[in-house]
Amino acid sequence: MRLESSPNLKLHAPDAALQAYLLGSVEFGAALDLQRLLAYQVACNRDQAALILCEHPAHITIGRQGSRTHVFLGADELRVRGWRVRWVNRGGGTWLHVPGQLAVYPILPLDQLGLSIPEYLRRLRAVLAAVLDDFSLRGVTEAGAAGLHVGGRLVADCGVAVRDWVSYYGATLNVNPDLEVFRQIRCGVPPAATTSVERERRGPLRSALIRERVLEHFAAHFGFSRTSLFFHHPSLLRKAPSDAVAAV
Repeated sequence: MRLESSPNLKLHAPDAALQAYLLGSVEFGAALDLQRLLAYQVACNRDQAALILCEHPAHITIGRQGSRTHVFLGADELRVRGWRVRWVNRGGGTWLHVPGQLAVYPILPLDQLGLSIPEYLRRLRAVLAAVLDDFSLRGVTEAGAAGLHVGGRLVADCGVAVRDWVSYYGATLNVNPDLEVFRQIRCGVPPAATTSVERERRGPLRSALIRERVLEHFAAHFGFSRTSLFFHHPSLLRKAPSDAVAAV
């Protein structure tokens, strides 16, 4: 199914500007702590909304549809590679986060925006489809899949969590990662071969350009007329806690 790349429903967007955090590379645990903090703030004041765009060092997360059996590496090899495994409460399967992959984490008051969870997911996929379309790539959904495929290969995946009608987690988009490492896990639900925007367009690509397009399309699809940009957050100065990280 081809995803629509333009919004077709007027949303009740908060009057405040979308707070966009363009953070570069951030440890997964620190990014999760920041999401929780922002989600708490949005829950207390639903005229707020935020979007985190970042990358992560190599790390595996297992969502509600994932399993440890989807990781094809044993404990010793994971230790040698320095890959941690974390069980998380988002939807979706087993994800490998690596440099060159953009993490997209919207913190939105879905009730304030007038969005059901299925409609929120549809719009999130539409944002990613619009970004792919900017680079002449056709992003489609496969039957039973949460992410987007190009030529039958997974280029973006979606997995969200919602608490008190505030969203967190979100999506990943492969911009220009090393695709060989994805052979070590079962990607997607259902599983699929993995690709990237750079591979499909057959040319080098700046991650900053993709990040810019994601922010632009996100604001348009979710009805935000103003955006405030931040390149850091004070909470990132603190060391991320090690809770919920599995020793494997």
